[in-house]
Amino acid sequence: MRPAPLAGAVAVLLVVMVAGLLVGAADLPLAGVLKALADRVPFVHLDSGLSVVERNVLFELRLPRVLMGALVGGMLAMAGAGYQGVFRNPLADPYLLGAAAGAGVGATLVIVLIPGDPGFGVPLAAFVGAIAGVLLAYVLGSTAGRGNGAATLVLAGVAVSSFLAAVQTFIQQVKAEDLQRIYSWILGGVGTADWHQIAMVAPYALVSTLVLLAHGRLLDVLSVGDEEAASLGLSAPRVRLVVLVAASLATACAVAVSGLIGFVGIVVPHVVRRLAGGSYRVVLPLSLLGGAAFLTLADLVARTVVAPGELPLGVVTAFVGGPFFVVVLRAARRQVEP
Repeated sequence: MRPAPLAGAVAVLLVVMVAGLLVGAADLPLAGVLKALADRVPFVHLDSGLSVVERNVLFELRLPRVLMGALVGGMLAMAGAGYQGVFRNPLADPYLLGAAAGAGVGATLVIVLIPGDPGFGVPLAAFVGAIAGVLLAYVLGSTAGRGNGAATLVLAGVAVSSFLAAVQTFIQQVKAEDLQRIYSWILGGVGTADWHQIAMVAPYALVSTLVLLAHGRLLDVLSVGDEEAASLGLSAPRVRLVVLVAASLATACAVAVSGLIGFVGIVVPHVVRRLAGGSYRVVLPLSLLGGAAFLTLADLVARTVVAPGELPLGVVTAFVGGPFFVVVLRAARRQVEP
């Protein structure tokens, strides 16, 4: 891909992340923050001038939160792009296809059934739930109608998500003593992010990122049709399975630490396509960077717009994604109408 779009996306992400480090209840100087970050680079020694309290705010509160927001946003956006490539459907999204809801059920089960979970149970259960949710939505959409029409897949995803939401509600009622903890998790957010959580999900995120980026060219081949792909020696079912698993893993690791945050996986890939073209060799890496910037900015809005209070992160993304989804749905409908 051309270096200009990539460099632009990296620059936007860096600006948003620095803003996330500076803005908050405690004002931090830009020069001091940059020097403190540079001081952590090996063989670089700079006096930031920050007090002990300011350094703790930077490295124990804001930096983990900003990094987690970037990680979650990047995973959700890249997963959305991967799902859209697999299903050849512009409306495919981790939230709409049932992956997020399935991951939510899996994570909720661990929260209520294993209070002393050492840390790896939530992402593992979320991964299994995400795979189950996507497969159920895909099977339902395939059996309900021919092909992978936008309306059929969306309705299947909504049905699966509604069913899984009912399952999650039942679990909450059975374990009412954990209701507040579950409810806080469902609303979505990265306010409680710490270095332990980042280390816990980083391996999942790294594996899914490498696999999805490596399949960009293959998704481009699939976009022209299975017969053409087979003539080039490409196994379409194998590619779809690998991308589906990798995208579900990305969704699972994001949902496990942030709760249910919708619309990132549909908003960011569409914006990327509008700006940089439809090749998945471009869409996937730019969705990763764009999703990271988008959710970091959304988190910045969530913790400042009603300060000293804080909005749930999922509410902020819904304000942006709801109207955007309507626009995309209308555009997709015009494409399929004669």
